[in-house]
Amino acid sequence: MGRRKIEMKRVMDNNSRQVTFSKRRTGLFKKAHEIATLCGAEVAIVVFSPGGKPFSFGHPNVDSVADRFLNQEEDEDNTDDRGVRRSGKLVERLNQQVDDLVKKLKAEKKKGEVRDRALLKAKTKWEVLIQEMSELVEAKQSLEDLRESVMARVSDMEASSSLLLLANKPMKETEKNVAKSG
Repeated sequence: MGRRKIEMKRVMDNNSRQVTFSKRRTGLFKKAHEIATLCGAEVAIVVFSPGGKPFSFGHPNVDSVADRFLNQEEDEDNTDDRGVRRSGKLVERLNQQVDDLVKKLKAEKKKGEVRDRALLKAKTKWEVLIQEMSELVEAKQSLEDLRESVMARVSDMEASSSLLLLANKPMKETEKNVAKSG
């Protein structure tokens, strides 16, 4: 969809007007922050919503900018040799610190995402190993059951073999006795 030119007239629908106000207020405050950051300007904006609720943005803050505007006085003590306000330098330094912190925050977020992906990979590998270990334990149990079954069968066969040997032995003695008497 893209951007389209909007006719500059009052939005009639109350819900649409509130949404438009919220979006444009955010954009206005963002632009004010940008001019304060880029130029070291002191900015104050006060807007009232269609419902009468006040919203404000100030850099460094609304009160100090409003006081300066209302007083319209430059303190000689607050300027350096070139007539530049010292608070402007402070604001610049603070803005630079904020920018540096935002960059560090983004870098840390990226590191966190990399760690999360590595952790997910490791977790997946462990899950596979645990599944394989579980299958091996099941196979071991099956082999132990088979061994017990084979041992029981061997024992049965040994017992049967012993009985057959015992059963054959008396017959041979009987045959010997019959042959002697005959």
